[in-house]
Amino acid sequence: MKIDGHDLSIGQTVAAASREGSVFSVSKDALNAMNASRDLKLEILKTGKPIYGVTTGFGDSVNRQISPEKTARLQNELIRYHLNGTGPLASDEVVRATLLIRANCLARGNSGVSTPVVERLLDFLEHDILPAIPERGSVGASGDLVPLCYLASALTGEGRVRYRGEVRQAADVLSQLGLEPVLLEAKDGLALINGTSFSAAFAVLNTEAAAQLAEVADICTALASEGMLGNRGHYAPFIHDHKPHRGQRASAALIHDLLQGSALAMTYDQVVDLNGPLEGRHYQKLTRSIQDRYSLRCAPHVTGVLRDMLEWVRTWMTVEINSSSDNPLFEPSTGNVYSGGNFYGGHVVTAMDSLKTAVAGIADLLDRQLALLVDEKFNNGLTPNLIARVEDDDTEAGLQHGFKGMQIACSALTAEALKNAGPASTFSRSTEAHNQDKVSMAPIAARDARTIIELTREVAAIHLLAACQAVELRGVEEMSPRTRAVHARIRKEVPFAAKDRQMDGDIAAVVEMISSGALTEAAAGSGL
Repeated sequence: MKIDGHDLSIGQTVAAASREGSVFSVSKDALNAMNASRDLKLEILKTGKPIYGVTTGFGDSVNRQISPEKTARLQNELIRYHLNGTGPLASDEVVRATLLIRANCLARGNSGVSTPVVERLLDFLEHDILPAIPERGSVGASGDLVPLCYLASALTGEGRVRYRGEVRQAADVLSQLGLEPVLLEAKDGLALINGTSFSAAFAVLNTEAAAQLAEVADICTALASEGMLGNRGHYAPFIHDHKPHRGQRASAALIHDLLQGSALAMTYDQVVDLNGPLEGRHYQKLTRSIQDRYSLRCAPHVTGVLRDMLEWVRTWMTVEINSSSDNPLFEPSTGNVYSGGNFYGGHVVTAMDSLKTAVAGIADLLDRQLALLVDEKFNNGLTPNLIARVEDDDTEAGLQHGFKGMQIACSALTAEALKNAGPASTFSRSTEAHNQDKVSMAPIAARDARTIIELTREVAAIHLLAACQAVELRGVEEMSPRTRAVHARIRKEVPFAAKDRQMDGDIAAVVEMISSGALTEAAAGSGL
């Protein structure tokens, strides 16, 4: 597959991030564009005119010019003084996505870099040589300087990499594979680090993970509706066609389809018919409520927001990973060099701050549904905390507490997700001698979004376990065919909780089913 700086998709990036040995090369047109901008850079160098970050210092040190003879060394020094990241190392998936996105941005042909820089990035991706990149230390303008310096350092052979399960010196791995370290020339180091590629890697992966959660949330709502003897008329197309947000309509349609054939979650008319006529009386208490609580009735209006948001987040991130997020940029057709701010992660941080809020809203929705399911005051005749049914005179009576602890854990997870949902973009801080006096905080927002997604997966897993317990107490044979398939998939690995037991392993098992797509496959009828 070829990259050209223009046509890399989110799907291609996610696929490359998730597997070892993805092979990409640079298109002929991109190579020509790269060479043209490099030639222009070299021509301007000969004139002795200052070029930011090439023959000048960086940031606030822009007013200090050096001779062309020092330019290569300047690039290496740039990388070394930013090697001060902290925190855990970025995952393999994030690093692979970062390698590909940075290569694609430089392949656009405006950065003046030498071709071996991009070729070696793609070699790292193909051989799964993954620079060891600490997650913390970037404010998202001028780009992801600190984390991308660890990538650049590995390319030069000075850094550390993960290779075949071991952390090793990059130089040793390159030597083993017969690859040469990159010898940086003027601008190469700055081009490698002065962009949003690390933040964008998190953001792209978050986008697809959040899309998966939207599907899972609708599955959860369908199961909860059955467990609560809900009214599936709330998801009828007529309602949502008259508030036609695309995401809301999509969520309502999925829940409606999932519940087709259910004898537990009935249609509006079926629920109404459960209640007898007044027959001259002035009052009666209905056998079953004709309207569910908000966390069930308004679920499409919550999950639909996430679905709609993902449309523009995907658009923004597709632009971001196909941009020259670098400074300065060269225009060979005019002979001009431009200094600007394309390294700024404003679109990334806004996308991720928004995504955080929408995903945290999903966690809150599912937590509210769970609270109804376990509470005997609200769960329409289910047992307290979903314990197995037991007669009052049974010796086990009063000993079991079922999902009480699970609901407490779910509440804690939800609170943590909501706590992290505040906007990172509002915490801009002036840095680097007030040159970087307005920064994006994109990587922090992207990492927070990743955390909220992980927490929401765990909330969904607890919810699904409780919902499966609930429908089993009602009668699995009464479920719809598609929700019964989801129940069966979970029961392949997690049994009914007949008595109190340790359940952290159950949660982990369902989280893996969510992450792998096994649950959405089961709901679609293809996962059994």
